[in-house]
Amino acid sequence: MKKGRNYILHLLSLLLCGSLLSCNQTSTTTETTEAATTTAGAEKLSDDELLTLVQRNTFQYFWDGAEPTSGLARERIHMDGEYPQNDQNVITTGASGFGVMAILVGIERGFITRQQGLERLQKAVDYLGKADRFHGAWPHWMQGETGKVKPFGKKDDGGDLVESAFLVQGLLTVRQYFADGNEQEKALAASINKLWEGVEWNWYRNGTNALYWHWSPNYAWEMNFQVRGYDECLIMYILAASSPTHSIPAEVYHEGWARSGGIKADVQPYGHKIELKHNGAEGSVGPLFWSHYSYLGLDPRGLKDRYADYWQHNRNHTLVHRSYALENPKNYKGYGEHAWGFTSSYSPKGYAGHSPKNDLGVISPTAALSSFPYTPKESMQVIRHLYENLGDKVWGEYGFYDAYSETEDWYPQRYLGIDQGPIVVMIENGRSGLLWDLFMSAPEVQQGLKKLGFESPKLK
Repeated sequence: MKKGRNYILHLLSLLLCGSLLSCNQTSTTTETTEAATTTAGAEKLSDDELLTLVQRNTFQYFWDGAEPTSGLARERIHMDGEYPQNDQNVITTGASGFGVMAILVGIERGFITRQQGLERLQKAVDYLGKADRFHGAWPHWMQGETGKVKPFGKKDDGGDLVESAFLVQGLLTVRQYFADGNEQEKALAASINKLWEGVEWNWYRNGTNALYWHWSPNYAWEMNFQVRGYDECLIMYILAASSPTHSIPAEVYHEGWARSGGIKADVQPYGHKIELKHNGAEGSVGPLFWSHYSYLGLDPRGLKDRYADYWQHNRNHTLVHRSYALENPKNYKGYGEHAWGFTSSYSPKGYAGHSPKNDLGVISPTAALSSFPYTPKESMQVIRHLYENLGDKVWGEYGFYDAYSETEDWYPQRYLGIDQGPIVVMIENGRSGLLWDLFMSAPEVQQGLKKLGFESPKLK
């Protein structure tokens, strides 16, 4: 591959900065973008350099690629310009929570200045305060230009408490980052606090000892989706218990989420102990995003309750996926120690929830990359393979594309916000613990975890 202008810029940046971490934060957005578009596989980078490059490009999804009116995360970006549902400017609530955390990474890594990050976050928070909310919860999708709900399905046209939890996790992390800053920064923290206090978590119980995913002003509780048993939604129960204004009692967690103890499991796929029953994956594990979304801020290191050791659980969840790819029972092309990890993403058959129980021959880069804290060596092997061997087939302006299949010779140049966000955030957590440290410092979160019976080295 040719080593063009961007490669030269990249080398110059390394020479000038010594390391990308020590760069000062005076570069413009244009300079940041130019340095980020290095051609994949053009040079041999150290692990630290490659991790920073992956974070930098992927961060751009939430910076240059953000929906312009709100500054929040687009649901999808298709480099081919094709949007069959005419949804180029649709905002996704959950990925927006991941995106505001990615902006903090951008500040700390010197991709943008602190002031640039602050101004973008002020814009986003102001927008969220005016957008549609339903008993405090935002919808899954919003029309970017207006902040009005875009139905996710016929009856899913109101509040989405799970997506709102992912958003609030990010907002609280931002609040903690700016809480002791200058006057502007403290004002942002106060605005976030107002949004957080407005979410009516306890109302979404619908009179039961469980939380419901949806409520609609037109269909009320007709979606009828109680959130129970293990999947990606742990953070929703923790935030609901932590709320200073609309908190749930501990029994809602233990009877609802934990199914009165029925969440416990004792299985060992490929010799890796799994302590929790994964919904719809009896005896095995679900897609890997279940070990990512709730843990972007919630620190799993040493986190335990009566049901599981969450660090060990998430690491083993990841290792099961890797072991499955090594076994490769369906003999798909390209699987192995350099290519593993299954999660919800695009596929040749449309959007699909990939896992060892539902393997369509598709590798989703976010799966192994966002597991970097759990399996740093093994995830690094995947990053190198994708960047150095597959190169431009899977690498573009906003980092690695959403998914690919060597078996199908399928390499779409398309991104999903919900998959890009965890890459930036979880790589950073593996490198510095930044987002974990910030979120866990929130006093309400500390109190909520204690209320539910959690142990953690972060609890004071």
